[in-house]
Parts: sequence; C-alpha cells; structure tokens
Amino acid sequence: MRKQSSLAGRSRSPFRRPLQALVMLFALVAGALTWSAPAQAHGTIISPATRAYQCWKTWGSNHTNPAMQTQDPMCWQAFQANPDTMWNWMSALRDGLGGQFQARTPDGTLCSNNLSRNSSLDKPGQWKTTNVSNNFSVQLYDQASHGADYFKVYVSKQGFDPKTQTLGWGNLDFITQTGRYAPAQNITFPVQTSGYTGHHILFVIWQASHLDQAYMWCSDVNFG
Repeated sequence: MRKQSSLAGRSRSPFRRPLQALVMLFALVAGALTWSAPAQAHGTIISPATRAYQCWKTWGSNHTNPAMQTQDPMCWQAFQANPDTMWNWMSALRDGLGGQFQARTPDGTLCSNNLSRNSSLDKPGQWKTTNVSNNFSVQLYDQASHGADYFKVYVSKQGFDPKTQTLGWGNLDFITQTGRYAPAQNITFPVQTSGYTGHHILFVIWQASHLDQAYMWCSDVNFG
C-alpha cells in the first residue's frame, strides 16, 4: 500500500509542473499588460474645455453631489447616463476612419464622436461655456504625446442654438486646418474667427500621428 501511495505521489508531480508554469506565464502576461496601460492614454481639448472634460474637471471629485442637478444639469444628465464618459475624457477615439469623418459620423453624433457610450454629450442644453474672443487659442493635452497629422476646426453657424438643437455637419462653418505637430503632451494653436456672438459649439477633429485614430469633440464657447 505504501508503494502505491508513493507511485501516486510521483505521478501527480509531472502535472503540477506544467500547471505552475502556466500560472507563472499568466502572471507575467498580466504584469506586462498592466505595465503597458499608460501607453493607452490619450487626450482632449482642455481649453476651451470639451464637454466631458469640463464635467470631469468640475464634478469629478464631487460627482454624487445632488447640487449638480440644478447647478450644471447637462453634466448631471451625462453622469447619470454613463459616468465612464467623464472618467475616460481622454479616450473619445475611433480607429481607421481614413479621413472620412463626415461620411462615417451621422448628424447628431458629432459631439460623442459617434460613440454610443458617450451619447449624453450630443444632447442639447445649458452646457457651461468658456468665454472667448474672435481670436483665441485651442490647447490639446495629450497624455501619451502622440502628435498630430492635423486639427480641423469648426464653429457652429450664427443662429444655431446649442441649447435646443443637436449638432449636424450642416450646422458648422469650417474655420481652419492646421499643419502637423510633433509629439508633445501640450499642443496649442491659434484660431481666428469673425462675426460670431453668443453661445456656439467649437467642434475640433484631431487626427493623431501614431495611428489612424480620429478624435472629435465639442466645446461650448461664448463669443463676447
């Protein structure tokens, strides 16, 4: 009986070693994935603040405060719809559009970059605005320093009402397309406009340099 027990013990050991190796391999892969996570970070326009960034910056540390419902109702509805929209303000991207922004982004989905998880950003209403003059600067903060092939900048037409209307391509005036920008965490470029007054949507497309990744955002601005 003792001999059988000894043989049984020896027969289990070959199975134990491959299992241990698999566990170690899994741990190494998981560790590598965790280590590479920061490289997946991206960015957004922080000035004038995009809708998701403005909500995160204002309410991120206080997002359960019921005062948001009356003080900032559009951020309130966005947090109620999907808090991840704000926590991941840097990740409103789509891959492989090949520059076909209008053809592949239906009217009414521009502010969310046609991402269903961010659809709360498409809703019209009393979004908080940033005061700008006719000539102002746009600042991108990019955690991973991807650089830009270009930025395309639009402003909603005079007479369009962001408080009651969803944004479509026909509601936009094309302002400018920039040149390339080298990889950097902060990129700032000038925008020159004329003839705008009141609440408008600044719509920016960032074509990142490292891959065919397109980011689209809405920032609410008030032309004084």
